[in-house]
Amino acid sequence: MTSMLAPQADRFMGLGEWEERWQEGKIGFHLPQVHMMLESNIDKVLNGRTGVRFFFPLCGKAVDMKWLADMGHSVVGVEISEKAIRAFFEENNMTYSEEPVPEMPGAKVYRSSEKNISLYQSDLYNFSSSIEGQFGAIWDRGSLVAINPRDREKYAALIISLMAKDCRYLLDTLIYNPELYTGPPFFVPDEQLHSLFGKSCDIEELLSVDAMTDRQRSWGLDSLKENVYLLTTKSS
Repeated sequence: MTSMLAPQADRFMGLGEWEERWQEGKIGFHLPQVHMMLESNIDKVLNGRTGVRFFFPLCGKAVDMKWLADMGHSVVGVEISEKAIRAFFEENNMTYSEEPVPEMPGAKVYRSSEKNISLYQSDLYNFSSSIEGQFGAIWDRGSLVAINPRDREKYAALIISLMAKDCRYLLDTLIYNPELYTGPPFFVPDEQLHSLFGKSCDIEELLSVDAMTDRQRSWGLDSLKENVYLLTTKSS
């Protein structure tokens, strides 16, 4: 297990590096449409519920947030790039307010006037359930695969602390040979998923698909699998 992770274990991207990517438009990870994995699994995530509170870690300017808000759900996201947050509201023609967050020094929250969407500009690890409570759903499309591999335990602890009892956490991971590409997005093996979340959550694999495209070939990869899981809190 350790040896599988070894090639990327020390790879580190500072927050400044992520902000730079947004500033320079190096955002190949952004999708202009709702993510297929969210769309095709939304019924499993909602599980018959309406008005669900969704959490988006490292939300970027994901159009998925507007799609969910249009369905009557509320969305809270955390993102380091102010440019990404402003772009989300502006590209979706939404007016928004901007205010400081007293409990999170240096952070700001941007709230939509029309929809129930609040986006926090902050380091993700400064966010906690004391800011917005817990959530009924989490959509993690490019977050666990983007954080520095050495921070995964800290990340899992934060996510678990944000899960309400009925939370349904949809998680997208990528499987490839980490010897061939340094990331991000990073390789997250199934075994590590179980060691990070298995004590607190039941983990169901919903789908595993071949996700290889020319973009990944240009990274030097020879294969890429996208795995989608649904995590639910274990009833104690």
